[in-house]
Amino acid sequence: MLRALIFDVDGTLADTERDGHRVAFNRAFADAGLDWHWDVRRYGELLGVTGGRERIQHFMESGGSSIPAPERDALARTLHARKTGHYLSMVDEGTVQLRPGVARLLSEAYAAGLTLAIATTTSRANIDALLAHALPPGAMDWVRVIGAAEDAPRKKPDPQVYEFVLEKLQLAPRECLAIEDSAAGLQAATAAGLRTVVTVNDYTRDQDFPGALTVLSDLGEVDAPARVLAGAGMRDGVVDLAQLNAWHAWR
Repeated sequence: MLRALIFDVDGTLADTERDGHRVAFNRAFADAGLDWHWDVRRYGELLGVTGGRERIQHFMESGGSSIPAPERDALARTLHARKTGHYLSMVDEGTVQLRPGVARLLSEAYAAGLTLAIATTTSRANIDALLAHALPPGAMDWVRVIGAAEDAPRKKPDPQVYEFVLEKLQLAPRECLAIEDSAAGLQAATAAGLRTVVTVNDYTRDQDFPGALTVLSDLGEVDAPARVLAGAGMRDGVVDLAQLNAWHAWR
């Protein structure tokens, strides 16, 4: 029996990466007087590294800058904190919007009594800001458990954040479905024993998703149906609770 839905955040709940986090990183670099600029393509490559601070460190360590090695960790922390501030401002301004079908499915699941949870590598501040500004008033209380970067230092594809969430929920993996957008997220969820629905975005649509229940363009709306890209089919192009239960029971 399906009892809980566990959502990733960046790229899953909202298209936060290209026009959200990427822009915020570039603003932080400019604040620090650095001539770094991550264009859309370069940022897509850097998304292979999970975690914002880790992404900055990888950029420096792979020849993206001339910053001396002993200074890199402190600089990465400073830049990431500045970047988070810019990102939160962008969310406050309404720049970041939920993906198609997300608000509808969250509302339907909550009304039906399903437990809602989040498992992500982004910070708690980023999650709180997104939920507060993109969902109806009071919807923050819909989410029973949040596993964020602060709760799981080992980033996806490591399953640590999903294991953290499952422990807090006190549910078995077979009672839950994960909803992800990336190969790393799918690997993390699968390693934790979770069956997973994938909704791709511009940065992840060309990735491979072995073992996913289904791979979709998005969660779909009545006037804008989702497309099945791989895996199990669906009815009507809209991911609702009936469809999720059908996938959960599918073998």
